[in-house]
Amino acid sequence: MKRYGNLYSQIISFENLLFASQKSQRGKRYRDNVLAFNFHLESELLQIQSELLHQTYQPQSYHTFQIHEPKPRLISAAPYRDRVVHHALCNIIAPLIESSFIPDSYSNRIGYGTHKAIRRFTHFSRSSEYVFQCDIQKYFPSIDHEILRNILRQKIKCPQTLWLIDRIIHNSNDQIPVCDYFAGDDLLTPITRRRGLPIGNLTSQFFANVYLNNFDHYIKEKLQIKKYIRYVDDFAFFSNDHLELSQVRHSIEHYLASLRLKIHPIKSQIFATKQGANFLGFRIFTTHIRVRSNNLRLGKRRIRILKKTVFIGKISASFAYFAILSWFAHLAHGDTWKLRSNILFI
Repeated sequence: MKRYGNLYSQIISFENLLFASQKSQRGKRYRDNVLAFNFHLESELLQIQSELLHQTYQPQSYHTFQIHEPKPRLISAAPYRDRVVHHALCNIIAPLIESSFIPDSYSNRIGYGTHKAIRRFTHFSRSSEYVFQCDIQKYFPSIDHEILRNILRQKIKCPQTLWLIDRIIHNSNDQIPVCDYFAGDDLLTPITRRRGLPIGNLTSQFFANVYLNNFDHYIKEKLQIKKYIRYVDDFAFFSNDHLELSQVRHSIEHYLASLRLKIHPIKSQIFATKQGANFLGFRIFTTHIRVRSNNLRLGKRRIRILKKTVFIGKISASFAYFAILSWFAHLAHGDTWKLRSNILFI
């Protein structure tokens, strides 16, 4: 297994930090904190570079808030200068580690986004009688820091880069409580082990993929499951043999326990593909694809809000138009022609 060294000089180079700042502000460049940072851009980047060079860099506190759609979640927003550091790190290490990802691991990868995952899921569904669809219970809050650091050390040997990774992981704020016991634990183990990554960080999204990368290879190489797809913590197996999928469940539960993870007892089920499977906002049948009702409800609500904000002058009509077009482009991946034809009249 190849391990990468001598990465830190690339991470902290001024050119990489500048590129990281440009990526960090996409879609946010007119926010007050971004404008303030860009007003003193060169000096801000030089300060970050100096802190990283002398290993005095200390991440700042997160701004946390709750969202309730599509389900309750705690979102943690890092300060803008920390997001620049996250991008600088991922600019260098992500391409190196992603080369070991399987082709059917999706999310937060260039060319491996939502729509490609939907197409692959649909292909597997239409060529199989059964699907075993899984969801990891409280995934981000359950990610174990020690296990994650050990996995990253299988790929990276640069001491300074590992220092920065550890600093970011260790600075993760408290997530929703998780108290799961596994074989070998004593009474205090779930309390003493640090766990949880903040949803909202670029690094958290990347580390979440890395955390399950060895699991992906176990599925493909050890269990030799041909039809398997994963999108972050949602994954599915397809087969014409119901018994085969039942046996897979026992194997993956045992493997995930080594990562201190559990699959959701209710959401993880084996069923016939003709019944339709919920995946990334769509309900995918063997003959057609429909938008999930709750996603359609949320989309219609957003359109109504856009119309109101245009009416009172908070946003321009062109901004609302392109926002709606973006959603329509997503809907186009299902059988939604009639829906898209009528939706503007809500």
